[in-house]
Amino acid sequence: MPINKDFGTRAHHLSQVRGPLCAGIDPHGALLQHWGLDDDLAGAERFAMTIVEATAETCAFIKPQSAFYERFGSGGIALLERVIAESRKAGALVILDVKRGDIGSTMAAYAQAYLDPASPLAVDAITLSPFLGTGSLQPAFDLANAHGKGLFVLARTSNPEGKQVQMAKRRDGKSVAQGIIDEVNEQNGDAEPMGSFGIVMGATIGACASEGEARLRESTYGITHTTVRQRDTAHDLSQFNGPILVPGMGAQGGRPSDLPRVLGPATNFAIPSYSRQIAQPGPAVASIRTAVEALQSECRAAMGE
Repeated sequence: MPINKDFGTRAHHLSQVRGPLCAGIDPHGALLQHWGLDDDLAGAERFAMTIVEATAETCAFIKPQSAFYERFGSGGIALLERVIAESRKAGALVILDVKRGDIGSTMAAYAQAYLDPASPLAVDAITLSPFLGTGSLQPAFDLANAHGKGLFVLARTSNPEGKQVQMAKRRDGKSVAQGIIDEVNEQNGDAEPMGSFGIVMGATIGACASEGEARLRESTYGITHTTVRQRDTAHDLSQFNGPILVPGMGAQGGRPSDLPRVLGPATNFAIPSYSRQIAQPGPAVASIRTAVEALQSECRAAMGE
């Protein structure tokens, strides 16, 4: 695929050809044990490279979580470099889940580490945390623009603790999450078929509160069920023009049917991410591929493809 195209164009094209699914490659201890492997660098290598073999030639996106490699020190980083290189060689776009976020020269250094093609850790896109202010991420936006890379900025995450910050109201009445969505979208402009700058939206967030949560909050805070629904519908994606990474799929409870519920009019921009659910059928490569094919079909159907 031509390297001069920006990430948004490449991501859109490849997802049309291969499907929208993102394969997470996270060698954490429980999965290594499930495969009968030791929780050490050798076990992590066997695990990670098996999933690369099973997925990188057919999935549009591969997403290693950096922490599961960093825990093995320099050897783990070398393994991460190999996962990145082999996945990209097989034609997949690599999204490195690092959730970096800092200011000034430090943010610029993080951007160089992952977005500069000269870096051994260079990938196609990375995840970023905006909670020092979305503007603090500008060095990453600048370098991504320069090299045709992508970014995924945390906006609305699946973990319940995230709601305390992400659902908080700003002075202009927007939720913090909506402010992040809008600020990221400004970077995309009118790019076609979509911009290169995306957001992270967890599959398990509620479009509205569950009935049980609504009743509990109503009895505790004396607010109506309708008000709870309005507060929990904290994002508007109708104008969003970038890719949307959707973690929390599979083992964490997210289902393909959640994509239109959570993303609404932006469902076609979804990149649903699975990690444990595609690893659990292993270590047989054929079993992993069968699981991926089934999930691809489910996601395509839910997205109306």
